Formats: sequence, C-alpha cells, structure tokens
Amino acid sequence: PVGERGERMADRKQQLLVVAAHPGDFVWRSAGVLAAAVVDGGDARVVCLSYGARGESGELWKEEGQTLDNVKRIRDEEAREAASVLGASFSCFDLDDYPIRITPEVEDGLVDAILEFAPTNLITHAREDPFNPDHPAAFHAANQARMLSGGAGVASAFPRVSPPQMLLFEPHQPEVCAFTPDLFVDITQVFELKVKAMDAMGAQTYLKQYYLERAQQRANHARRISGRKDIDYAEAFQRLLPDVVSTL
Repeated sequence: PVGERGERMADRKQQLLVVAAHPGDFVWRSAGVLAAAVVDGGDARVVCLSYGARGESGELWKEEGQTLDNVKRIRDEEAREAASVLGASFSCFDLDDYPIRITPEVEDGLVDAILEFAPTNLITHAREDPFNPDHPAAFHAANQARMLSGGAGVASAFPRVSPPQMLLFEPHQPEVCAFTPDLFVDITQVFELKVKAMDAMGAQTYLKQYYLERAQQRANHARRISGRKDIDYAEAFQRLLPDVVSTL
C-alpha cells in the first residue's frame, strides 16, 4: 500500500502506537515488540487512557495516608520509566478508571495521535473482557480512531493516513476474551529490556512472574509452529485486519 506521501508501507521502519487502558497494560503485553521495533531503528509511542489509579494500583493503596493524586503521580513515573527503558514515549489522558468513559475530546485526541504519527501498527486490547470493563473501552476507542484517521476506508475531504495494521495484545485470560492469537513475535533478544520495564511497575509487582511465564509459554508455541529452536520468549497478538501481500 502507498501512503499519502508516497511511502511504501512495506519499506517503512516500524512505527508502533499502543493505546492502553492502564500503564501496566503496555508493559506486560507488548513491551517486547516495542523494544524490538526501537532496536531495529523504528519508533514506539504509548498512549494510556488512565493511570489505573483506582483499580490497578493495589500495592500503592496499602500505604497509610495514600491519596489519589499521589497514586497518579507514582503511576506516571513508573510508566515513563518503563517506556524509557523500551525507547518509547509515553502520554496519558488521565481519565478515571473502572470505568473508563471515552469523551469526544479523547476520541479526537486519539485521531490526532494517529494522524500525526502515522503508525504502521496500532496495538490495543482485545474487544472482549468479562472481568475488566476498561479494556473493551480502550479497544473501541482505538478502533474508532483508526477508522476515522483512515477516512473510513475512502479518500475523504479531511486529513487521513494509510490504515495501520491493528493488533490486539494478549489479555490476562485469553480463553474468555475471544482472543485467538495468529501472530507470535520472538522477543528473545530484547527480553532483558522487557524485564527491566516490568521491574519499573512497582504498583503491580504481583504480575511480573505471571508474564515471565507467559512469555515462555508463547515461545514454546512459537517454536512448535515455526520449527525454530532459538526462541526463548515470545509475545502473542491477534490481527484485527487481514494482511495484504503480493506473494505468499
């Protein structure tokens, strides 16, 4: 596909844009692909809808006298440190969480982010999650912004970019979230960076071991599928859109 500026998408360096509900989401589920893109000379940006201050910061609320503003401050510092480790930028709309409610201003902001960055890949949550109302909200907001920034599929009278591939990262419990992975990414060479990014998420230290094990499990699947023996760690994704290629 050829973009508005005549760029062949296949020849471009990877530009990954993550739209996440909470700060930890991009670390647990896509830190490896973000780091790999940057190491390969690409660019990575993370946009969070909220700081997860109310429902995703359990360790911080154990401190006596804790306040919402302080939790948000700490979560911002954690997220920026994690993003820095990966070579990515970080920004947050600072919406309330549980539930996240998407405002027109946020929708417009996501469209502007896509138009300005023109990502090759837009990464966000699975469309279903019966245990977390914020994750589907992030999916629908990101998908709406994708459609609007692409001119709803046709050349239109407003600015547009070539549609990015949309990838859904793995939910915590994929079997109940209609998540069927069709893309495994080898993150072995950058896994130490993912570990450092996970270490930065002090408000959710209890999730680190789970995602260490998940990366090993997905590597096992990737080895069986590909026949490659050198994959020690992998991340799983589901494509929302079909790939378009010239040859198989």
